Amino acid sequence: QVQLVESGGGLVQAGGSLRLSCAATGSIYTIGAMGWYRQAPGKRRELVAGITKGGSTNYADSVKGRFTISRDNAKSTLYLQMNSLKPEDTAVYYCNADAGIIPYDYWGQGTQVTVSS
Repeated sequence: QVQLVESGGGLVQAGGSLRLSCAATGSIYTIGAMGWYRQAPGKRRELVAGITKGGSTNYADSVKGRFTISRDNAKSTLYLQMNSLKPEDTAVYYCNADAGIIPYDYWGQGTQVTVSS
């Protein structure tokens, strides 16, 4: 079992920055790839950025050059640095981890990010 707790969301003006964190507890030694997803009202949950255990990253086209995903394996924490935020980035952001002896998707409870114009 892995538990994920996000923090760092909030209200910010367009052009501003936020840093999200996701702290993992439990069977952290089984965690492989991790990622950030978001879901805006009336829309499907979408991948924002992903990172492997070795540090390889991938990003949605809409956030490339503005967002940076990173992880600190020693602290079992995932980060998402979000710069140049736009109103269309407004969503609930969820942390995801692929973990377990038999791989399973774990999710955090989500943190709200609201970008005002």
